Amino acid sequence: MFDLIIYLTYCILLADFILYTYSFFREKKASVFFVSYLAFCCVLQFSMEVMYHFRLNNLFLVNIFIIGQMILLGLFYNSLFTLKSQKNFVKISLIAALVILGVQFVMDWNQFLRFNLFEITLTSVLIVVFALIHFYNMLTETRKYYYFNIGVVFYLLTSTVLFLIGNLTHNLSKEFKFLSWELNAVLLVLYYSIILYEWKFSFAPKKKKDKLELS
Repeated sequence: MFDLIIYLTYCILLADFILYTYSFFREKKASVFFVSYLAFCCVLQFSMEVMYHFRLNNLFLVNIFIIGQMILLGLFYNSLFTLKSQKNFVKISLIAALVILGVQFVMDWNQFLRFNLFEITLTSVLIVVFALIHFYNMLTETRKYYYFNIGVVFYLLTSTVLFLIGNLTHNLSKEFKFLSWELNAVLLVLYYSIILYEWKFSFAPKKKKDKLELS
């Protein structure tokens, strides 16, 4: 069952990437940073799957994914913001986060080779803050990427809580820890499905209604 959920996640993610890429190149609608984010997710997710099947430690890819996600989504939100103060906040926040994580890795390089809860929490909270700013902007502006914004806030907050709980309960049974992974996989399916719905709602070609002439 778990494998089925994982492969469903990959299928939905690949569909997201193909559809948003189509909207970017053919219709010039989708954000280049958002398409880059989906491409990055595809490459990292499939790379982690391959390493898992070869029984290789792929935790360093998880850390690359988390940091890359923060950077690409930060640039994505920066492209949506119009106020200079908000753009500066995104840039300063990203630089500060990268410096902090860089210092942590220099002090203890092993943090890059295992689950880094500080990294997960820092990057997730930062993206959620950007998303909340976008929610505020949408009160007076066009609702761009509205459903995705809901999805990213919901997924990052819940998945971060799951990771924290999983770490705090590492002494419990393997079945309990595996349950947290299963829940996170379900959340990921929901997250990528929301991205798919965002494309359908915002970017899918609209069917032209045939005009009927009344005689």
